[in-house]
Amino acid sequence: MLLFSKSYYFIYQTLNKIIIYIYKVFFSFSEISFMDTLLRLVNDRLESSDQYSYNNNSSSSSKNSSDQNHYNFYLQNPQSQECFNNLFMEDEDHFSASSSSSHHHHHQLRQLQCSTTTTSTTSTGVVAPVDQDPNFDLSEEWASTILLQTAIAIVNNNTPRIQHLMWVLNELGSPYGDIDQKLAFYFLQGMFSRVTDSGAKCYGTLAAALEKQSCFESMRRMVLKFEEVSPWMRFGYVASNGSLMEALQGEKKLHIIDIAGSYSSFCTQWPTFIEALATQSDQTPHLTLTTLVAAKSEGTLRAHKKLMKEISRRLEKFARLMGIPFKFKPIFHYGDVSHFDFTNLPLKHDEAVAVNCSGALRSVAPLQNRRDFLISLFRSLRPKIITVVEEEADLNAHGGADDFVKHLQECLRWFRLYFDSLDGSFPVVTDERLMLERAAGRAVVDLLARGLAESVERRETAARWVRRMHDGGFKPVSFSEDVNDDVRALLRRYKDGWTVMDGDGAGAGMFLAWKGQPVVWAAAWVPGQVDGEKTPV
Repeated sequence: MLLFSKSYYFIYQTLNKIIIYIYKVFFSFSEISFMDTLLRLVNDRLESSDQYSYNNNSSSSSKNSSDQNHYNFYLQNPQSQECFNNLFMEDEDHFSASSSSSHHHHHQLRQLQCSTTTTSTTSTGVVAPVDQDPNFDLSEEWASTILLQTAIAIVNNNTPRIQHLMWVLNELGSPYGDIDQKLAFYFLQGMFSRVTDSGAKCYGTLAAALEKQSCFESMRRMVLKFEEVSPWMRFGYVASNGSLMEALQGEKKLHIIDIAGSYSSFCTQWPTFIEALATQSDQTPHLTLTTLVAAKSEGTLRAHKKLMKEISRRLEKFARLMGIPFKFKPIFHYGDVSHFDFTNLPLKHDEAVAVNCSGALRSVAPLQNRRDFLISLFRSLRPKIITVVEEEADLNAHGGADDFVKHLQECLRWFRLYFDSLDGSFPVVTDERLMLERAAGRAVVDLLARGLAESVERRETAARWVRRMHDGGFKPVSFSEDVNDDVRALLRRYKDGWTVMDGDGAGAGMFLAWKGQPVVWAAAWVPGQVDGEKTPV
């Protein structure tokens, strides 16, 4: 019996090794064909008179035409690429291997550094290393170095250098590696989409894949897990809710206009606000929450409507449990939120109105003063207070050749900081972390390869938002000591590295900072034109 068991185990192990070998061979062919097609499309798109191709090895030439068509589809269909990545999500061996893959990539980097000498395309068509660059230092933050060199090559229309650098990025990038590997992986997709003018198609396909897979429970798990390990989202909610509570205290009927920037507010911000209202010692007010959900694609709007049904049901049930008279009114708008007719909002004369903008203003197209116009529309509502939460980055370049390299530098700085915060917050790779990183990947495609009118990720600095709010007829409100205490208490729940910075340098509000770098800005505003000191609520 024991001999039989050992024989069975040996057969099992042998079959398992065979399956793993076939698996690895299959996906190695996928990567080969991916780069073949990538280099060809880059070359065709730039309309170069010289033809370059990359031959990985002799075996790739023996593949039949049906295989080639399959992998061409894989490249041109980002949804298939997303499914390809998902194959690894439940592979524990892959996760353990990816965590120790930095040695292999550092070895490749050392080889790359040693080979950056002047050369040309060989007679066999292999793209060899191109012009030597004395600034091509790959010792630290190598992804930023290679990506910036790629951007310069794109601006200079240098086809062979673009091809070579994209090949390097594809070899070194991985969505499961360290920060530089992730930046290489996601930024390669954005750069490739820009070079081939396929940004709108790529982003739309990635968004469609997300919408197809999205459901309330997966979204809720992702938000709650993120808030459990990081204050990135909750910081703004705590600051905004504290200011809203203080500004609306004593009012019998409250109407909050929520310009929805993400679903996360429905998981935490508004349940917390409703609970706070229920604990007030005076009379419980009536609360109406009108959420304006804007989307620039019909598919995204359909996904919003599907999720909002469940959100509405849960919020109304929670308000009943808390004993709060509550109405939830989602309004859906197809297009830019600045084009919405705010006169259609169901406001009543006896309601105290407040406006909450959490991560929503960056989706407004930075064209034709649309952002300034939206702020003027807020003023027409005569709110008692406006709360604004935005991420602190300058990602609003207009996309010209001269601006592209600077724009890429700021994108790299920002997303490196974001990935680093995720690295410091999540102890291990989780589905929720992968969802957040893939969302960042979609944002990269949006920022590098989509037009300003379609973009929804154009962040601005706090200083610029402060100027816009002042020009729109609002004045900043200082956060009270109670709100500041709540924010400091929040940060004590998380790992070291998170701090609060005063917003006086920007002119209003306060910042959440990661390792001394501001990442999220929160501020409160009231109508009026005044000079001098800020007025506390």
